[in-house]
Amino acid sequence: MDYVYRTKSVCALEIHFHIEGNVITNIEFLGGCNGNLKAISKLVDGWTVEQIEEKLRGNTCGRRPTSCADQLAIAVREAYSAASA
Repeated sequence: MDYVYRTKSVCALEIHFHIEGNVITNIEFLGGCNGNLKAISKLVDGWTVEQIEEKLRGNTCGRRPTSCADQLAIAVREAYSAASA
């Protein structure tokens, strides 16, 4: 299933990805720090929701209480929960 997540409190506006079971692929950020977000997308491609949460959940950006990486962890959990419902 393809999923779109509208981010909160970060530079990226949206995160697009595909979720099959609990595996996340084809991650793309709309906006944000292009090079860094492309790298994150490549590094975690094929990871499970749990692996992404373990590594990225809670990361912050400057004084913000979240980051694009943290938002990705939130997004994949939201998508997984929605698909499981």
